[in-house]
Amino acid sequence: MAAGAEDSVPEQVRAACAWVASRARFVQIEETELPAYAAGMPSTAEPPPPDAATDLVEADGETRAAFVICLNAVNFGSGWWPTIRKRPGRSGYFTIAAGLTERFRERGPWPAAELSVIGAAEIAAVLDQDPDHPLLVDFAAALRDVGAHVEDEHGGRFASVIEAANGSAAALADLLAGWRAFADVSTYDGRSVPFYKRAQIAAADAARAGLAFFADLGRLTAFADNLVPHVLRLDGVLSLDPDLEHRIEAGELLEHGSPEEVELRACAVHAVELLSNATRLSPAAIDAALWNRGAAERYKSVPRPRSRNTAY
Repeated sequence: MAAGAEDSVPEQVRAACAWVASRARFVQIEETELPAYAAGMPSTAEPPPPDAATDLVEADGETRAAFVICLNAVNFGSGWWPTIRKRPGRSGYFTIAAGLTERFRERGPWPAAELSVIGAAEIAAVLDQDPDHPLLVDFAAALRDVGAHVEDEHGGRFASVIEAANGSAAALADLLAGWRAFADVSTYDGRSVPFYKRAQIAAADAARAGLAFFADLGRLTAFADNLVPHVLRLDGVLSLDPDLEHRIEAGELLEHGSPEEVELRACAVHAVELLSNATRLSPAAIDAALWNRGAAERYKSVPRPRSRNTAY
């Protein structure tokens, strides 16, 4: 999916989320709170040091490229986290990341041709999960799509996917957004609303892993999931319709693609854009700071919005 600056994935996401935020009915950005909130953001946002249990820092470039692409292909399932087996002290995401890290460390990446036919049972064994769990079926489908694209379009080389972006984070997001494994577009009031959370975060992770230098990393938007809206709500930046707030706190699953769920994601993305404009931080850096903040007990003790889908 080749695109110029104005119609690249980040710009599509940015424009669509601003449009949703301008007409949202269930979620509002408290713009009067933004100056003080922006002033409280860190002046710089250094990423946390690599965690050997969930970061494949020591591997060669091809293996790290495969890891970044495969991990982000299955970087979804937050709505299912309460139903999976978590490792002691690990969240759902870090449970999945740790399982993949161990597999790659012990056996290397799956060859693309092998990945293109992988089944849920093999993924379940790697992650120590039930092979009949719906999430594992979705994981296997996403990885098969990755394997097919890498085999058919990149000569079986995962590093070739990153090389094809020619030093542009936006171009890598554009490329991955064309794969079924990274699909992430909703509809709101009859208009398509692209989010492409995982396509964009894959580009950020490729840079963090030292696989490429992207001069345009700052063009990426926030990575639209359920945790950043949760943090922004508890911090008073987002306000919710009382009924929606009650449903979330009661643990009710939100329908993926419903107006409420789209507004939560879109308003969080747009709020981060406004915070970025008020600071020297990129949207991706602010996203990372808020995502890490969400690990604190204050945020973990309150139910967050959950929806079962393959977007996040």
